[in-house]
Amino acid sequence: MSETATTPSGKTPVDFWFDPVCPWAWMTSRWVLEVEKVRDIEVRWRVMSLSVLNENRLDELPEEYAENMRPGGRTWWPVRVVIAARQLHGDDVVGRLYTALGTRFHNEGLGVNRDSIAAALADADLPADLIEYGEKDTYDAELRASHKEGIDKVGQDVGTPVIAVPGADGEQIAFFGPVVTPAPKGEEAARLWDGTLAVASVPGFYEIKRTRTKGPDFSNL
Repeated sequence: MSETATTPSGKTPVDFWFDPVCPWAWMTSRWVLEVEKVRDIEVRWRVMSLSVLNENRLDELPEEYAENMRPGGRTWWPVRVVIAARQLHGDDVVGRLYTALGTRFHNEGLGVNRDSIAAALADADLPADLIEYGEKDTYDAELRASHKEGIDKVGQDVGTPVIAVPGADGEQIAFFGPVVTPAPKGEEAARLWDGTLAVASVPGFYEIKRTRTKGPDFSNL
């Protein structure tokens, strides 16, 4: 992947790594789409996997989560379908498939299952047979490579999403998050974007965090 300072459209590229099953990544992705309306950026959607991230520490997770993240578990299905769609139909389909999956999983609360994935493929105008890749390892090498590219920018101690943008010196600035709910809109979205870039661009900046008081709020999406 090129780390160019602009896209062919002349906008600043924002690489966004996500796992479709993560509700917090979903909230952040909707915020970034709001930012795209008010700042001169263009989002490039990338995949990462919570299953890959946690595969060596499953015994530390609650059994319910660990079971779904084991090989062949449900958290593998959506990201495998997305990476198959990317490999077979190009980068341009990734964003709209993510939107279709996230809407079904999170906004509509239909859960991660074959019916939701099949409906999302139809919503994204993609072939129905892509669903079969959810239970295959056909493109796991490409999935792992995409995951590694994103997580290597921020380290193993974080999750999804990972965002990377070109810095003033030509090197990418990368960070996890921000975790936010509900997703800001309009100028509030722009202010959060500007502030996030400001702190992330400070050499040696590590972390800013406060206690989470509620779960993701999908009511304004």
